[in-house]
Amino acid sequence: MQPLYLDFPTFLRRYFPSYKVQKISINAGFTCPNRDGRVGYGGCTYCNNQTFNPDYCRTEKSIRQQLQEGKQFFAHKYPEMKYLAYFQAYTNTYGQLEELRRKYEEALAVDEVVGLVVGTRPDCLPPALLDYLEQLARQTFLLVELGIESTDDATLRRINRGHTFATTRQAVEQLAGRGILCGGHLIFGLPGETHATIVRQAAAINRLPLHTLKLHQLQLIRGTRMAAQYEASPADFHLFDVEEYVELVVDYIQHLRPDLVLERFVSQSPRELLLAPDWGLKNYEFNHRVQKRLRQLDAYQGKLYAG
Repeated sequence: MQPLYLDFPTFLRRYFPSYKVQKISINAGFTCPNRDGRVGYGGCTYCNNQTFNPDYCRTEKSIRQQLQEGKQFFAHKYPEMKYLAYFQAYTNTYGQLEELRRKYEEALAVDEVVGLVVGTRPDCLPPALLDYLEQLARQTFLLVELGIESTDDATLRRINRGHTFATTRQAVEQLAGRGILCGGHLIFGLPGETHATIVRQAAAINRLPLHTLKLHQLQLIRGTRMAAQYEASPADFHLFDVEEYVELVVDYIQHLRPDLVLERFVSQSPRELLLAPDWGLKNYEFNHRVQKRLRQLDAYQGKLYAG
């Protein structure tokens, strides 16, 4: 039977066939060049890092302590589980090489940590760091996750991203050329983008040597510039309802090349921070809706991929 799409657990089993692995988020105290003035000030208009930091993920705690508390949080599910240290908050390759090396290796020294996932921007991968990451990837599992957000430069300017899609393309090619696993992250529903324009962007994503891809709906988070823009001019935004977004994801999946691993389709922000849209769905509940719709349409990843 044709699989509906290539999912992240299947991808992880290639590297860890004998046990389950779970990502543990870490806040390692990094900042962002789009906040400190190197690229810009104020950050991306949608950004509030509080939306994805678990309770154990606090900068006053060491990396080791955050990982130990994260392990305790997950251990009840699978006692034999191993872990990936997920450097998630802000830009986790933005710093001096020795500082980065120290933080990554502190995480890898924790018992049952079997690899790293490092979230960053495409404009924060200097040559010396790429040399180190190439060496690290030969020794342990390493996935570098880049915030792409959109392939459209007009959108990237509008959200104050601080780089172009050409920068993303170069970063992905550099990582893949060194044998480093590379993931991408996209936001669907950014101002000015529609169902049709988002699906057309799949062609540009297909041409990147990415290994994994995360998708999620635009969420307006209280206290961000984008939330203020929405409250001042809601007509400039189209916030997808659940069924619209299911149709978008299903359409997009069909246009993706079939070997691209799809890690997720939605994100869940804390309700006290979320302005809109509030769907009240867990990730797995949304996944079930996508899978049901794919089956109804006899659709699957790559069905409309032109190659």
